[in-house]
Amino acid sequence: MDYALVLTARAEKDLADLPREVLMRADGVIIALAQSPRPHGAKKLRDAGEVWSVRVGREYRILYSIDDTARQVTIARVRHRRDAYR
Repeated sequence: MDYALVLTARAEKDLADLPREVLMRADGVIIALAQSPRPHGAKKLRDAGEVWSVRVGREYRILYSIDDTARQVTIARVRHRRDAYR
């Protein structure tokens, strides 16, 4: 059973601001998170509660949280790596 995907308003704005080629890759990664919220390469961030990070190419990161009880993945941010962890 797949997880439901929820995008925060901030994540929607981040996606709207991405270059088209990055947006296409990010879209694929986000859709894949519904199937497997903890893919190979995803990392749980230390000192950030239940926040996970997954790479989109070399430069962008998707920050998200997982609610296994509700089977929901909430996408919080989609940012360049230099800004993602601030």
